[in-house]
Amino acid sequence: MSKSKYKKTLASTVVAASLLLSGCGLFGMEEKEKIDPPEEVTYTEEQTEVTEKTTNNEKEAADQTQEAETSETVKTELYLVDKNGYVVPQTLELPKTESVATQALEYLVKNGPVTEMLPNGFQAVIPDDTKISVNVKDKVATVDFSSEFKDYKAEDELKILQSITWTLTQFDSIEQVKLQMNGHPLEEMPVNGTPIGDELTRKDGINIDTSQVADITNTKPVTVYYIGGEADSYYFVPVTKRVSNKIENNIDAAINELIKGPSVASHLLNEFNSDVELLGEPKVENGKVTLNFNESIFGSFDKKMISQNVLDSLVLTLTEQQGIESVVVTVNGKAELMNEEGKKLTEPVTRPENVNTGSF
Repeated sequence: MSKSKYKKTLASTVVAASLLLSGCGLFGMEEKEKIDPPEEVTYTEEQTEVTEKTTNNEKEAADQTQEAETSETVKTELYLVDKNGYVVPQTLELPKTESVATQALEYLVKNGPVTEMLPNGFQAVIPDDTKISVNVKDKVATVDFSSEFKDYKAEDELKILQSITWTLTQFDSIEQVKLQMNGHPLEEMPVNGTPIGDELTRKDGINIDTSQVADITNTKPVTVYYIGGEADSYYFVPVTKRVSNKIENNIDAAINELIKGPSVASHLLNEFNSDVELLGEPKVENGKVTLNFNESIFGSFDKKMISQNVLDSLVLTLTEQQGIESVVVTVNGKAELMNEEGKKLTEPVTRPENVNTGSF
C-alpha cells in the first residue's frame, strides 16, 4: 500500500450537508421605524491614514488568529462504522498532540471526545470508558486496553479489530499492531474469540466480502474502494474481496473487481460501466502505474471526460498496492482525458493525504 496515504503529521467527511435557512420576520413587518439619515462626516487626511492603519492591523491580527487556530489541529483518519455496518475512514480535525497514535484510538471510544464530531450515521467502535495506551517501536504499535475493552457485542468484534488496525497504520511509523488488556497480550479477542496472532496488519483486510467465493483456500485478498452513502453525501468504502490465486497481477485483479462492482445486497455503489476493459497489461515504473482502457471508461464520450468517482476509486484502490504511488489513465493509448471540472489529466494522479475529507 502506498505510504503517502498514511502520512500524518485520519477530517471532515465527504458527506456534503445542505443547510435550510429560514428568515424570521424579514418581510413580515407592518411598519418600519423612521431612522434619521447619517450626518455627513468629513475626515482629515491624518484621520484617514489612522483609520486605514487600524483596519489593516485588525485584518492582520484576524489572519494571524485564524492561522494559529488552524495550526492547533491536525487532520486524522478515524475508521468509524457507518449505518450499514461498514468500517469507513473519515478525516476529522483533531487537537494537535505529540501522542497522535494514542489520541486517534481515544477518538474511537464510544461516548468519548469524538461524539460531537461524528458525521451523520457514523459511530465509534471501542467500548465506553476504555482507557488506552500505545507504545510504538520498530514500526510495531503495542496497544494496551483497560478491562472495559471487553464490553462489546460479538458481532462487533471484527469491526473493532479493523478500525483499530487501519486507524493506526495510517501513520508512517506503524505497520503492525499488537493488542494487550491490562498488560497481558491478547492472542484472541475476549468476546467472540477471533484469533489475533502475532500482529495485525492491513493485509488482514477490511469489510471482508466472501459472498462470491466458493473455495476461499484458493484465493487471495485484494482491497478495492466502492461508493457508500447517499446522493449528495457519498464517501468511499474500502472492501476486501477474495480473488483467484490464478490471477497473478494484483492490479488486474483489483480493476476486475471494480468493474464487476459490489454485491447487490451490499448497499454500495459503483460507477464503472460493465463494458470497461484494459487494452493491455498495466505498466509500473518508479511507483507510477499506467493504465490503457477502452472508451467505456469515459463518463462523457463527446467530451472524453472521466467521472470523478471512477477516477477516485481507481486511485484509492491501486495505491493500496505495494509500491504504487500514482496512476496515469489513458484511452486507446492516448492521454486525452478530462476530469469533471474540464481540466486535462496531464499529470499522474496521486492518492490524497486523507480520505473522505469532503473533497478529494
